[in-house]
Amino acid sequence: MIGKISGRIDYRGADHVLIDVRGVGYVVYVSDRVMASLPGNGEAVALYTDLLVREDILQLFGFTTLVEKEWHRLLTSVQGIGAKASLSILGALGAEGVSKAIALGDWNALAKAKGVGPKTAQRVANELKDKAPAVMAMGGGDVAVPDDDTVIEPDTSARAPRKVTPPQNPAQAEALSALVNLGYAPGDAAGAVMEVITPEMSTGDVIRAALKLLAPKG
Repeated sequence: MIGKISGRIDYRGADHVLIDVRGVGYVVYVSDRVMASLPGNGEAVALYTDLLVREDILQLFGFTTLVEKEWHRLLTSVQGIGAKASLSILGALGAEGVSKAIALGDWNALAKAKGVGPKTAQRVANELKDKAPAVMAMGGGDVAVPDDDTVIEPDTSARAPRKVTPPQNPAQAEALSALVNLGYAPGDAAGAVMEVITPEMSTGDVIRAALKLLAPKG
């Protein structure tokens, strides 16, 4: 399994890039959002990858964060969602947008992606809702390719710069864990947290606000 590619961009296609890794070129398919974030030809790049293996084809798909890669893996586990549809969803919403849409059961947001119909979007939201908390909790440690909003650190293994993304509010994962420990279903807990959380909120604030949403309406 090829889990990460670090090298330099040789050229760009419509939906893929060729990354030169010490003289070996890897074709990596990416979403429109990832493509727009990549540096120019000859520049250093690092992407997490997922390898699709079939009898007649081997394809690499690239992602700027582990959360994005994990959502791709989960999306393609749903009937009717192939790699192309997954990249379309991630390209339209981004990893955070997918997390929010699925946590809240917002299939309409998923259906905005090209090639994803309402029935398929509803299936995605229903099947993956309870898996959202674990993916959302991964977000704090993501590493991705450079842009203007990140800190550059050296990648000595491939002599390529990479970025550390600004961490999400750590209260997100802590509040999710607390609510699940209180007996709430993971999907319900994730939806409530995503609806109330803001960057400056403490864990206690998030939990209290989420509990108000989760309280029985009477």
